[in-house]
Amino acid sequence: MFGYAGRLLRVNLSDRKIEIESLDEGTARKYIGGSGLAGYFLVNETGVETDPLGPENLLIMMAGPLTGTRVPTSGRHAIVAKSPLTGIWGESDVGGTWGATLKRAGFDGIIVSGISDTPVYLLIDEDGTQILDARELWGKDTYETDKAIKHLHGEKAVTACIGQAGERLVKFAAVMTDGKDARAAGRCGMGAVMGSKKLKAIAVRGNSRVKCADEEALTRSLKEVVPKMVQNAKGLSTYGTAGGLPTMEFLGDFPIKNWSLGKWEEQAKRISGQAVAERMLTGRYHCAACPIGCGREVRIDSGKYAPVEGAGPEYETLAMLGANVLVDDLEAICKANEMCNRYGLDTISTGGVIGYAFEAFERGFLTIEDTDGLRLEWGSADVLLSLIDKIARREGLGDRMAEGTRAFARSLGPRAIEFAVETKGLDFPAHDPRAYNSVGLAYATSARGACHLSGFTHNFEKTLNMPELGYPEVQDRFGVEGKGRFTALLQDLMCMMDSLKLCKFSLSAGIKLTQCVEWLNIVTGWDVSAEEFMRTGERLFNMKRMYNVKHGTSRKDDTLPYRILTSRRKEGGAATNLPPLGELLSQYYEHRGWDEFGVPKPEKLKELGLA
Repeated sequence: MFGYAGRLLRVNLSDRKIEIESLDEGTARKYIGGSGLAGYFLVNETGVETDPLGPENLLIMMAGPLTGTRVPTSGRHAIVAKSPLTGIWGESDVGGTWGATLKRAGFDGIIVSGISDTPVYLLIDEDGTQILDARELWGKDTYETDKAIKHLHGEKAVTACIGQAGERLVKFAAVMTDGKDARAAGRCGMGAVMGSKKLKAIAVRGNSRVKCADEEALTRSLKEVVPKMVQNAKGLSTYGTAGGLPTMEFLGDFPIKNWSLGKWEEQAKRISGQAVAERMLTGRYHCAACPIGCGREVRIDSGKYAPVEGAGPEYETLAMLGANVLVDDLEAICKANEMCNRYGLDTISTGGVIGYAFEAFERGFLTIEDTDGLRLEWGSADVLLSLIDKIARREGLGDRMAEGTRAFARSLGPRAIEFAVETKGLDFPAHDPRAYNSVGLAYATSARGACHLSGFTHNFEKTLNMPELGYPEVQDRFGVEGKGRFTALLQDLMCMMDSLKLCKFSLSAGIKLTQCVEWLNIVTGWDVSAEEFMRTGERLFNMKRMYNVKHGTSRKDDTLPYRILTSRRKEGGAATNLPPLGELLSQYYEHRGWDEFGVPKPEKLKELGLA
């Protein structure tokens, strides 16, 4: 099987059983890899009765057929489990070098079940898999853990590990890879699943080559495509994902003061990617096979928040730990980012729950007695850092916040949910549905909850096009007609990218649907058409939907927070728009072949091979 190792590793930590399972080509072609192939196992082996933090839940880490090859931006893998934060489909996506190294060690993915009696870590290489004692690592942060494992097993060992947040089962704990370069599988609490299994880390070493069906064709393709990608993505390379931060603020696509304000122009410039580059940037980080290098390396040697060294903050982090809590001190945000990376915390959900707590304090739902004496006042960098520490360690108020925004809001009473900004229990990433109607629809219908990456639609309403899907021009971001089809098709495409394991920023660099199909065929030797490619994406999206339907999800859950549906921003680039979700959902369900309650019809499931 070209593009695949053809093997999956199963580890049951309860009985210390290790098995190698073959991957057949039929299953691979139907579910591809990444979150698609991981979903096949999650759907078949977990269900409504599965406790997300129990031994029956699966922690699935899966590469794709392009991972480990020379295909640009393919250095990614997915982590899938039943989410402890939302109780439904959980999926996180991460770059770095871990996924490519796993493929070179001879595996397409790892499926971990059970719970160890004592802390352990896995060491995987071409010679075998070992379950090793991690009691000396338990309690260490992710940077320390990576350093200790490299000391034991060599610098070529690449780690995926948890920090103290995962050990303490913070519901939005992340799995971190690549040490100080700090790539985060942040969303949905995958770090808590790992912590529940007493699994501190998975270290991989590998040197085997991932076989490509037509190396000469791939070389020709890369010679033609890569220079164009580098040119198109020059802004991402120079300033990282945060280079567009001032533009997002201008468009009204930016979370300010727990999503309540419309403008923050001068402050946004102070925390932008341009400001990072001017003041503390020391280098760029490239994930495996990536010609873009959007990752930031920063260093702060002096001042109140020194020292800081390692991965710099991305757009989402600067927005959620900055604008969302009105902190415009760039050094403080870099410190907050490093704390989250070390503890293993999702910066999006961390910024979301802290912004919510600030507003709850302002409105009187929290008192000084509730907050351990902290005055949760907007713009306080010191309080921001204190709360990160308390959340990661589950101390005082942090213990309640560690359950996530939805649970924390419900603990404060029925009126307190009015300003909680989440969908299906997952905090909003830093893109506002009031700036793009399609984003509202994508958030409402994404399998894991509020997710801009499940559709990536905002970029096609800002700068991108996709002629192969019938969208040769940039779409109207405030339009309504046809948004159901538009959003669904892009979600299907993103399902495929999440299964191939291509970075979404390859689209920003000019990659189109036909190029993705060509690379899949070059690597695997298959003859997949664009139609089959998109139909497979539709299959994967419906598979995830049916997992949630079995857990009770329906139209009632495909919604947006009250603030987003009813409160206009009044100023800025999206001052008056509110997403007309009811109309959008009706369009969307009709295109999807779902009933009026959002449940896929039997004939649609049969058509997709999911009956």
